[in-house]
Amino acid sequence: MKAIKRRDFLKGTASAAAVSALAARRSVAASDKVVLGFMGMGGRGTKLAEFFVQREDVEVAYICDVDTRRYAWTLEVLDNYDVPRPKMVEDFRRILDDPAVDVLVNATPDHWHALATVMACQAGKDVYVEKPLAHDINEGRKMVEAARKYRRVVQVGTQTRSAPYVHEARDYVQSGKLGDVHLVRVVNMMEHAPSPKGAEQPAPAGFDWDFWCGPAPLYPYSPGRWWAGRWDFYCGPIPGDAVHQLDLARMIVGLGCPKSVCQAGGIYHLKDGRETPDTQVATFEYSGLDLVFEAGLWMPYQKKIPNSIRDSDQFPDWRFCSTRVEIYGTEAMMFFGRQGGGWQVFDSNNTEPVAQRYGRQADHQHLENFVNAIRDRSTPVADVEEGHVSTMLAHLANISYR
Repeated sequence: MKAIKRRDFLKGTASAAAVSALAARRSVAASDKVVLGFMGMGGRGTKLAEFFVQREDVEVAYICDVDTRRYAWTLEVLDNYDVPRPKMVEDFRRILDDPAVDVLVNATPDHWHALATVMACQAGKDVYVEKPLAHDINEGRKMVEAARKYRRVVQVGTQTRSAPYVHEARDYVQSGKLGDVHLVRVVNMMEHAPSPKGAEQPAPAGFDWDFWCGPAPLYPYSPGRWWAGRWDFYCGPIPGDAVHQLDLARMIVGLGCPKSVCQAGGIYHLKDGRETPDTQVATFEYSGLDLVFEAGLWMPYQKKIPNSIRDSDQFPDWRFCSTRVEIYGTEAMMFFGRQGGGWQVFDSNNTEPVAQRYGRQADHQHLENFVNAIRDRSTPVADVEEGHVSTMLAHLANISYR
């Protein structure tokens, strides 16, 4: 299949406009199952399929990937559940053409998020799209515009937004118990292995590399995840992960778009041919408040919160928590951990927390919120517009860097 050029973005999706008015009126009755098609069956796509298939009110009708070698692994996971096997297709447009499908679940790399989401909205499908929302700011805007124009529910995979402990943290901060908040610190520090581009070679059998590149330039095929460090495919491994914390910081403190952004950083350690930095320090200026973002990919002593803590009555050691948010007020400060890390507040006595909540992971609550929004046509907790603003922070930092 011929690669889709970025300049053909709108022209290539306009063919659905003739049926969009009828398609947008489609809704799912409370007694009907929500029918899903999945695009991108890597680790996250397969995990989402497993989460969804556990629900009695949904049906996984399709799995789609341009690399057909992935089907076996996904089917092995889904076969653990007493459900019909989904159809396997290489072209996601087969999903969009099926009037029985209600939802496209998009778990592809960044460069396919916008095009597939806009086309799904035009085809009358609701969308669950993984973070980061878009490959650049303009694509994010187009995704918001498409969701509004075609009256679609678009939920972003920033699942911690659905966790009760996050809403409790937001209520605590916005009640004024920290005092006046003037500084927020978002941290995303961990260790990544180098990802050099290997020898160019023919793509493996069953892998349509041309279609995988899609709206990005058609590079010669080389195995591995080297593409994750290239601007044409990805906004970078750091913001691609840290958008979770940036989104939560915005939600808890109540932040919108910044007045300005300035970034320092570079490729200091992982000199493997990447274009995106392995070290980023960005400052986002708001009225009376600075949000400081500090990130790196060469820190083995910084660890993500283990599952044993995420789903238990425990807190991480905040000093070594690689995915934390720190909120500084004039009276007290809060440490916050994403995806089940919980939060603790310390004041000037700083020996024992003055308030705290344990956390739990919220994947299932996030899907529940999405399905409910599909049925009652409400705005989901991680609406596309919220995802756009949060992802915009990462894009603005990258623009400053570049």
